[in-house]
Amino acid sequence: MKRIISLTSVLFVIGCLFAQAQVYKFDFTPDKKVKDGYTKITPETLFNNEQGYGYDLQPAWDGKSNQPFFFSVNVPDGNYKVTVTLGSKDTTGNTTVRAESRRLFIENLPTKKGELITESFVVNKRNPKINEKEKVKLKSREIKKLNWDDKLTLEFNGDAPRVSAVVIEKADNVPTIYLCGNSTVVDNDNEPWASWGQMIPRFFTDKICIANHAESGLSANTFIGGGRLKKILSQIKKGDYLVVEFGHNDQKQKGAGKGAYYSFAYNLKIFIDEARAKGAYPVLVTPTSRRRFDSNGKSTNTHGEYPDAVRWVAEKENVPLIELNGMTATLCDALGVDGSMKLFVHYLAGTFPGQTKDFKDNTHFSTYGAYEVAKCVVEGMKKADLDIVKYLRADYKGFDPAHPDNFKSFKWNLCPFTEIEKPDGN
Repeated sequence: MKRIISLTSVLFVIGCLFAQAQVYKFDFTPDKKVKDGYTKITPETLFNNEQGYGYDLQPAWDGKSNQPFFFSVNVPDGNYKVTVTLGSKDTTGNTTVRAESRRLFIENLPTKKGELITESFVVNKRNPKINEKEKVKLKSREIKKLNWDDKLTLEFNGDAPRVSAVVIEKADNVPTIYLCGNSTVVDNDNEPWASWGQMIPRFFTDKICIANHAESGLSANTFIGGGRLKKILSQIKKGDYLVVEFGHNDQKQKGAGKGAYYSFAYNLKIFIDEARAKGAYPVLVTPTSRRRFDSNGKSTNTHGEYPDAVRWVAEKENVPLIELNGMTATLCDALGVDGSMKLFVHYLAGTFPGQTKDFKDNTHFSTYGAYEVAKCVVEGMKKADLDIVKYLRADYKGFDPAHPDNFKSFKWNLCPFTEIEKPDGN
């Protein structure tokens, strides 16, 4: 009996230590006094793997600068609730918080001098490992993406970023929305490229997590073949969601067995069946419209039969459908032939470092466009009566793609990193 009690005690102590190790607390205030249980962060606290946390990627923050900065913490795979205390006792502030590959969570939050505001959100952290023998087949351009490393990285941006404290803790039990898709969904690390998958976390509370596994250039079958669905299936649990948007790259596949109602529909069925086998809820999304207008100045479909194939599979399998193809066409029509350029990556040469030619991309979204399309997806979730809409933030006021937000009212502080090469796919 004594041995059993002793062993139980040891296991209890180990369990407590493990639980403590899943909570990370950092104090960014300039005061010499350190909060109980917190680690004091100074401009000398630079990230290294031995320490496991610190300022990363850019110069450290001195507590006064208005330049964006990054802070990273080594953590295992999983979902993490991040609680940030924003503001300063000495100055006013205006802070935007993004995580990993530019996922937006807190947008332009103002603080008065002496005012501290606490906000929480949940971040999904992952690496390519599926199991002891398998890994996700990353593209060469993905290898250095923040989404796939061993760190959870926070970006503090805005007109005057101010942070007083950060707490990071495991959040295993929140429902997770897994996103599968291509370059219209992917988290982009670098300006000026953006997609709806990295904007949509901003509209949800800390009661849910969004795990975006999309990658540019992928089709439904290459997503599966690269081990990306298998990675999701290694983590997805009962009550989670699997949201699937493909079509842009699938439509280019030619040959025997290829086609909207052949290989494409077959692969969509795989996503549905695998999600249901895990007790998760599949959701299909029609592909976003490209910027293409007919002679009458109306947005025109460039996807052939593929949007209809998604609709057909959704109806046949009794799966909720988000009609993103139609909503993004409405969005383009509302802004018109010229105004709709704001939704996509259209910038004159020299706008970004190293950009020697004009960007004229009618598939990939600007940050403004990605933000508007993310709102379309939220509206699609509401129309499909998905249970997850109960986790929308109180400041989400609804959206009508026929009446988009004024471009001039959209404020986005640029990330320090830019990329001239466009995402794969078109």
